[in-house]
Amino acid sequence: MIESAGWISTAASVGMAVGPPLVYADQAYSIVKKKDSTGFSRDVCAILLIANITRCFFWLGDRFELALLVQSILMILAQLALLYICIIYRPRVSPESLGTSTRLYSFWQWSSYTQYLEFLAGLILCQAILFLIFGRSKLFITLLGFVALGLESTLPIPQLISNYKQRSLYGFRMSTLLGWLGGDLFKTVYFFLQGSPLQFRVCAIFQLSVDFAILGQRIMYGNPPPPPVLSEEEDLEQALALAEES
Repeated sequence: MIESAGWISTAASVGMAVGPPLVYADQAYSIVKKKDSTGFSRDVCAILLIANITRCFFWLGDRFELALLVQSILMILAQLALLYICIIYRPRVSPESLGTSTRLYSFWQWSSYTQYLEFLAGLILCQAILFLIFGRSKLFITLLGFVALGLESTLPIPQLISNYKQRSLYGFRMSTLLGWLGGDLFKTVYFFLQGSPLQFRVCAIFQLSVDFAILGQRIMYGNPPPPPVLSEEEDLEQALALAEES
């Protein structure tokens, strides 16, 4: 009985470490197949990369389960790959291609993959310096945990907003949504059973509630293609063509 419980615990830990990064494999395959990342919010990559980098520093100050550290490392690698794919196959009409970004310093809407890597390298450096200075403070470590897990819990929100604007879940794979729901439900139960730090449990419940909101959007909107957005040049060409026909 004890051995059986040990195997179950080990299997749960392996699933927790490997499962969440694998959720995005089908999303990446879909983007490559269509050669178009429309419908998938690149901000998802931003949230997961920043949150998991921060979580690695949190682990240095509060040694929670090793499986969760491995999960963070694998998720960072998975999101770097997915981000690269999204940039290669980004929509032709996008804020960075049109130069219409309204974000401060065009945050996370840069044209080059190198710019994303430079930002992440700067983030790691800043967090390393802060950890060296305040790493012995329990308050700092607690706050670091809430920042990491709190940020990760907002993961579905950019997708929720994108779906609302499009009134469609076009381009967002159902497998990804089911992976979010199943994964977040599993990890919520896992955190409570393992007695993980409070940050993990509180933020997991919040994230799961947003997942269910996106499921509601799927039922309400479906996944029809959004109306095409024409550039000014295309709009002019189409108007001229219609004028010639008439």
